[in-house]
Amino acid sequence: MNRDYAKYAVKRILQAVVVILLAYVFTFVVISVLPGDPVTNTLRNPQNGFTEEEIGRIVSYYGLDRPVYVQLGESLSRLVVGDLGVSLRSGLPVDRLIGDVLGSTLLLAGSALAVALVLAFAIGFGTRYLPKRYGQGVLRAFPSLFLSVPNFVIGLVLITVFAFQLGLFRVIDSEGGWATFFAAVALGIPVSAQVAEVLIANLDHEAGQEYASVARSRGLGQARLFLRHLLKPSSLPVVTVIALTVGELLGGAVITEQIFGRTGIGSLVERSVTTQDLPVLQAVVTLAAVIFVVVNLVADLAYPLLDPRVRLGDAKPREREDVS
Repeated sequence: MNRDYAKYAVKRILQAVVVILLAYVFTFVVISVLPGDPVTNTLRNPQNGFTEEEIGRIVSYYGLDRPVYVQLGESLSRLVVGDLGVSLRSGLPVDRLIGDVLGSTLLLAGSALAVALVLAFAIGFGTRYLPKRYGQGVLRAFPSLFLSVPNFVIGLVLITVFAFQLGLFRVIDSEGGWATFFAAVALGIPVSAQVAEVLIANLDHEAGQEYASVARSRGLGQARLFLRHLLKPSSLPVVTVIALTVGELLGGAVITEQIFGRTGIGSLVERSVTTQDLPVLQAVVTLAAVIFVVVNLVADLAYPLLDPRVRLGDAKPREREDVS
């Protein structure tokens, strides 16, 4: 198992590296085929205040006076060593600009994921063990309700109620604890809907299996049955959904940051689009690809650990042979 798992892990890691490189190349090509020379046009914008000498150095740095394939090769070589380039607007290293705001965005996205998981597992547990009127009726309707309401609407409602009416946080203090919590709630509620729907469906399936009936017949308590026998086999599809919602968390974080006035990747992207700061945009796209690929890689590596029925060759679960 250890040797097979090591081969499986190495294969998935190599695939992840290839995907990241392809995402970077695709972004570079899209920028390169744009009409005109957007980089030089941005540099020569009088509002940016670059001198001819500074423009010459930046053009030489990016290789704009050389063929596109040479520019791509040099760009990839810089990426390998962690050099993301220089901002055309501020002249600062792109990695410094991203580093200044990345922590806030990751805190928001991580908090939103935690909120989504708590809501999803609370709903899943409630559908199994609350009275039928509430568990089968009210709670099962929550995922559809959460999914139908955009996160910016939820954010505006939370700001109106908890900031303006109850005064739990101030809009001007967007990085405070309560402000971060309610921003995470606004972002996490729609994400929790997808996780809850998959969890409920798999809990229903696992609860009807023979091993669950045997556990109940032995007098196992509801909470223990849920945690020890139903939750683990139901978690494998949930891990898949969580990995796939990373893109939604990152995209939703951009909108949520604007609503709550937070300084993060969203504000950086907004400024970069406005000023046509293409190196920053390319770096942000690459960073989003890296985060998405890494999270899905972690999910792939977790599958065999969560469910021994997973065959490492194709990551598909075997049929349960003897569950009693």
